[in-house]
Amino acid sequence: MKPETDFDRGTAVRRVGETGDRFQAELRTEWLNRGIVNGGLLLAVAARALGERLQEGSPHVDPFALSAHFLSGSAPGPVEIETSVVRQGRQLSTGTASLIQTDHKGAQSERVRLVGTYRDLNTLNDEVFTTATCPDLPPVEECVSTETASAEMLSLSGLHERLDLRLDPRTTGWSNEQGPSGAGVARGWMRFRDGREPDALAMLLASDVLPPVSFDLGAAGFPLTVQMAAYVRAKPAPGWLRLTQSTRNYAGGFLEQDVEIWDSKERLALQARHLIYVVPNGD
Repeated sequence: MKPETDFDRGTAVRRVGETGDRFQAELRTEWLNRGIVNGGLLLAVAARALGERLQEGSPHVDPFALSAHFLSGSAPGPVEIETSVVRQGRQLSTGTASLIQTDHKGAQSERVRLVGTYRDLNTLNDEVFTTATCPDLPPVEECVSTETASAEMLSLSGLHERLDLRLDPRTTGWSNEQGPSGAGVARGWMRFRDGREPDALAMLLASDVLPPVSFDLGAAGFPLTVQMAAYVRAKPAPGWLRLTQSTRNYAGGFLEQDVEIWDSKERLALQARHLIYVVPNGD
């Protein structure tokens, strides 16, 4: 039996009763990022619960195409995930998951609503036609470790104690005297510090761990993900993941953040798009 890792503990779900559509989980403080629960972790928790529900009647064990709406801010503590099966077919199975939290007054709030299509990634064929190009990152040892961030920033981001994240120094001007480039780009390498290898669920987390592109744009405010879509294109090979983020349009306080994740074999393993609202300072 494989040892349990930080990520597996952080995304663990428990069924309510022996059968049924409801699961329970605990959002742990060690996965906070800038004081809030990381959106990629929330997505992975909901996706794990839905995957366990869908696996009961199909061989479709891996998230393949996901659309998630982030409806309200999540806090550390217990959550329930309500799941439903929409369709189970030969190639794909689809269902929904709602992540719900109860506050200290007993009021329930839906935090995330997910629609997910699953399949067995092992059945994907090897035929690939692509114009996408693997990002040309500096070697890992020449990139900027998030460990060098300020003590104040690290105190708000237990997430980075569990991730070895190395940023391309060409995209970190916003954090020093160089200043934002205005290009709206972030790039870097990522792996888990405890040695856990990547899989489809881990890539959902990885799709939301780079600094938001609003930092490189120089857009003032706090970025919040409103909606995201993710497409798992391959079962990732062991080793470092290469992450890229970019935007082409910031208007009305909203921007799209396009994400690519490449595995150690230089295969495009995940594509995602976030719709982000940059909350003005003081709101």
